[in-house]
Amino acid sequence: MNKEILEWTDITRLAGKLIDQLDPGDYDVVLAITRGGMIPGALLSEALGLRNVMTAAVMFYEGEQRALEEPHFLQFPVDALLLGKRVLIVDDVWDSGKTAVAVRERVEQAGGMPKVAVLHYKPSHSHFPDDAPDFFGEETDAWIVYPWDPERAEEWHS
Repeated sequence: MNKEILEWTDITRLAGKLIDQLDPGDYDVVLAITRGGMIPGALLSEALGLRNVMTAAVMFYEGEQRALEEPHFLQFPVDALLLGKRVLIVDDVWDSGKTAVAVRERVEQAGGMPKVAVLHYKPSHSHFPDDAPDFFGEETDAWIVYPWDPERAEEWHS
């Protein structure tokens, strides 16, 4: 599999591509999916002037990467915070799409109106062939290594 190692300049370029697709007046809340969506979520919330930033933590694996049947929400805003809100869900990548779809469905169940924005979209990996993020920076099939990825931790100390 092709591996693409990104630098911080790549992240700001991709965030810029997303910002160009978004209208700040269309959203009340940024909901960043932990952990990969936190940095893109912060960048988008700053650029869009949205101060209401929340997080969603979802787990599909436990232990030795044993897949769970259903998503396990470790953290999610209470329904009252999402009811009637236009929610921009932000993550780093739509790979299988399972996380973004689970969060989007949960926002809808709470009465929110969600849209999904990701830095990278991998349509060939998606488990949802008739679905996609509403906004994405780039389409790829590569394994993406973001600047905040733990495998790059040695770089953080230099």
